[in-house]
Amino acid sequence: MTWGKCTREAEVKSLLDRGHWPQACGPDLRAHVEDCRACSDVVLLTQAFRTKRANASIAARLEPSGVLWWRAQLRRRNAAIERIGKPLLGAQIFAVTVSLLAASLFLIAQARRDTGWLSWFQQLPRSLHLEVLLPDTLQKSQGQIWLFISLAGLLALTSGVIMWFASEKR
Repeated sequence: MTWGKCTREAEVKSLLDRGHWPQACGPDLRAHVEDCRACSDVVLLTQAFRTKRANASIAARLEPSGVLWWRAQLRRRNAAIERIGKPLLGAQIFAVTVSLLAASLFLIAQARRDTGWLSWFQQLPRSLHLEVLLPDTLQKSQGQIWLFISLAGLLALTSGVIMWFASEKR
């Protein structure tokens, strides 16, 4: 067993570098590597590093740079569209809210004037012959069902807007 630098270490390294270990070496060199600590360490480390390099090269399959560039451009474009879309969506919601408020105020003002259109609104189910769809008790309620339907619609709309604002992904 040799300590320190071995005289046959260069020969072992040469065989390892060319990929001829252990097939192209004689039995005397194999016996020497088993006895010499420096040569056996060289063989052990070289084989371990080669195995790790082979595993790493199999695992790391890099995509072409064009694909990476295209994905980066797509992400940048989508982020820009999202940044632009948020204020636009907010403006649309504001416009719908103002329009609904203005229409509600107009209807309330017209109802207070009693111009006769409210009585027409109460007669709307009968003019469309929708009374056949309603039970008898609701047919005689003189428009109260429409008040209920409009309040239920307003509640559904308000709930939808609140849920939209409460959701994390807008």
